[in-house]
Amino acid sequence: MGPVLLLVMIGVPIAEIATLIEVGGYLGLVPTIGIVTLTAFIGAALLRWQGLAILYSAQECLRQNRFPVDEVFDGLCLILAGTLLLAPGFITDTAGLLLFAPPLRVLLRWLMARQFVAYGHIQMETPSARVNPNSDDATVIDGECDDLTAAREENGERAENNPKRLEH
Repeated sequence: MGPVLLLVMIGVPIAEIATLIEVGGYLGLVPTIGIVTLTAFIGAALLRWQGLAILYSAQECLRQNRFPVDEVFDGLCLILAGTLLLAPGFITDTAGLLLFAPPLRVLLRWLMARQFVAYGHIQMETPSARVNPNSDDATVIDGECDDLTAAREENGERAENNPKRLEH
């Protein structure tokens, strides 16, 4: 994974610079800068429009007591798309605009779910699932209490008939 990431971090900027030089040589400096700036504005508008739609959809899922898995994935894709569109260059702009297409996000979600099922291993540990190794009982409750039975008996109350009696 490390060499691939290094290749992407070095290769993408080099490819972006080469593409900008080629397009700038063909169209000229001002139109090239205008296109790059225009894609940034379009990306910001698409991010706002689709981001709000996904937010409302996620809220609806939560109202129905469902975890919004698809909406979270779509939101992450939109964040990546917005970041790619803000980066100057035609390659990142193309990738960013493609991530705004819902059918592509559905395809990516399906591919990633397939990968997780095939190769993924998820392990979760919650505080209630931990077992105390020094005890046979998995439930440990730490607290303080006061025994009020002696005080009640002094006041003439019978502890056996008192529903507030503390059982040990």
